[in-house]
Amino acid sequence: MHPDLVSIGFLHVKTYGVCMALGFLAAWQVLSWLCRRTGRSSDMLTGLVTWMMVCGVVGSRAAYVIEHWQSEFASHPEQIVRVDQGGLMFYGGLLLSLAVFLIWCWVKRERVLPLADLLAVVIPLGHAFGRVGCFFYGCCYGRISHAACAVSFPRGSPAWYEQLNAGQIGASAQASLPVLPTQFFEAAAVAALFVALLFVYNRFWKERPGFATGVYMMGYAVVRFGMEMLRGDPRAAVGPFSIGQTISLALLLCGVGFAVAASRKPKNG
Repeated sequence: MHPDLVSIGFLHVKTYGVCMALGFLAAWQVLSWLCRRTGRSSDMLTGLVTWMMVCGVVGSRAAYVIEHWQSEFASHPEQIVRVDQGGLMFYGGLLLSLAVFLIWCWVKRERVLPLADLLAVVIPLGHAFGRVGCFFYGCCYGRISHAACAVSFPRGSPAWYEQLNAGQIGASAQASLPVLPTQFFEAAAVAALFVALLFVYNRFWKERPGFATGVYMMGYAVVRFGMEMLRGDPRAAVGPFSIGQTISLALLLCGVGFAVAASRKPKNG
């Protein structure tokens, strides 16, 4: 855990924020490269990507605040704007960004599926950087474990506070009990999904519009559903599942629908 990348006097640069910025930059570079390969101008996407990034952060923060209102924000509402300190729910950002994307396509009269495929490839890359940032901040940690890969977060970290409130450690503890580094697990999983999507997009972007989008939905739904089983931080529940697992199931069904529909379409050209 290393929340401050730079801390000199009044200058505080948060590692989480830097990881997010690097993720956006990496995703944009790959997006521009794919545009050149497919004959699309990346300049026309600048406004769309900017709005999607901003709304992604706003939506992610809003969803996190709603889910953790009583435990974190009811008594400290001023912390709502402290996005630099972590606390984002990816699905919230994805849904708001999707709304912005659809509105943009409608206004610009842009075909939805080909552009959705393009963006679906790079989203996991930016997401991987964001999960690394989660580790440095200490959020989204895993359940208590004595596995060789387990890590202990220092006093004052989210894991330390949660275990203290649960009576699992005392106030004098200098570190949390060891927990699974689910942040790195998910970062590795979505990075692998990014590589797979590169192959899928290069193979099917012209012949099967919507197929890469379906593969992304299915792939991330499986990743997130599994990761939720390893998480140790408090999350809202919907019946027997966490809210993240519930959304994952819906996303999986949507992904199957996209992939099947794209596979049944006659090949373009």
